[in-house]
Amino acid sequence: MTTRLRVGVVGCGLVAQAMHLPYLRELRDRFEVAALCDYSAGALAACARRFEVERTFRDWRALLDEPLDAVLVLTSGSHAPVAVAAAAAGRHLLVEKPMCYAVGEARQMLETAERAGVRLMMSYPLRYDPGYDRLKEELARLDDLRLVRVTTLESPLQPYVAHYPLQRPGDLPPPLLEELRADEQARLTAAVGPDDDLARWAYRWILLDTLVHEFNTVRGALGEPTALTHADVRRHSLTTLLEFGGVPCVISWVDLQDGIARYAMEFAFYGAGRRLTLSYPSPFLRSVPALLTLEAGDVGSPRSWSTTEIPSYEEGFKRVLIAFHEYVTRDREPPTPGIEGLRDVALCEATVASFRDQRPRLRPTEPGAPPSPPAT
Repeated sequence: MTTRLRVGVVGCGLVAQAMHLPYLRELRDRFEVAALCDYSAGALAACARRFEVERTFRDWRALLDEPLDAVLVLTSGSHAPVAVAAAAAGRHLLVEKPMCYAVGEARQMLETAERAGVRLMMSYPLRYDPGYDRLKEELARLDDLRLVRVTTLESPLQPYVAHYPLQRPGDLPPPLLEELRADEQARLTAAVGPDDDLARWAYRWILLDTLVHEFNTVRGALGEPTALTHADVRRHSLTTLLEFGGVPCVISWVDLQDGIARYAMEFAFYGAGRRLTLSYPSPFLRSVPALLTLEAGDVGSPRSWSTTEIPSYEEGFKRVLIAFHEYVTRDREPPTPGIEGLRDVALCEATVASFRDQRPRLRPTEPGAPPSPPAT
């Protein structure tokens, strides 16, 4: 028999309503959603009705008093306060991005989970997509990798979620909103300092909110970057250049949210004889497959060809939940344990630091990576 985990869900916003709660219901042989928590009374009540959950809380501290096996932390902002308290209470943890706002917070989360003997796993659905598994199979056959290019074109969100029955959390009292904003600003200052509005904005809304996915996906395919050699931040874009043992990787994010609904995310790997491109759809379209394009040809001749395949219609978010269940009940290590989140936050911090002083960072996923010495 499959062990059924009693879980509490903290945060009933978009990702919970569109993805996690529907898939938890589909996986009812593995999970029982025993309690929900959200600051918004409207969102909380709507989710409780839709997903038939009796126990609801406006304060996550009260939720932790429930007899739970695990907690899913799906709130906006830093997840450190909820995660640390839940781990200390003996609850296993599945944490959405951003893991937290600073490496120090990530360390506290990991250390608390280790002391309590509980599992901490990051929810990075790109790593669990079947297309990603196929990409890694093909990468193992590409022995002359020369360039990696990652491009994300951020587009308007509403067209991709308008078909879901969503309850927007628009009923938070102003004092609570002000308290949450003040807490966020204090955490950002602790992470990247008080100055430079552009860098702070990019750290919060590009790096932590989006590019942690791209960083983690590339790291899962290539290992840890040996250097971060360049970072450029602008109001509508961020570009960074990583090195993986001599192979350059250009990662570009472009804000096109005031334009057409044409979201795109591509991971392209170029060799002399073969090329691989994995294209992801909007993360909010359930079971729309990632596409893997393979290009090859006869060297020295004009003959070349390409094949685009659909590896599967399985959903990455659902496979995240299955992997979390396996981690907790069978001690099966997932691709994204908590240490992955810490390394991604470290890489985000290194990106901002490199942008500010225009100096490379060696081993940028190691917390506190120092700038490389200036050229002589």
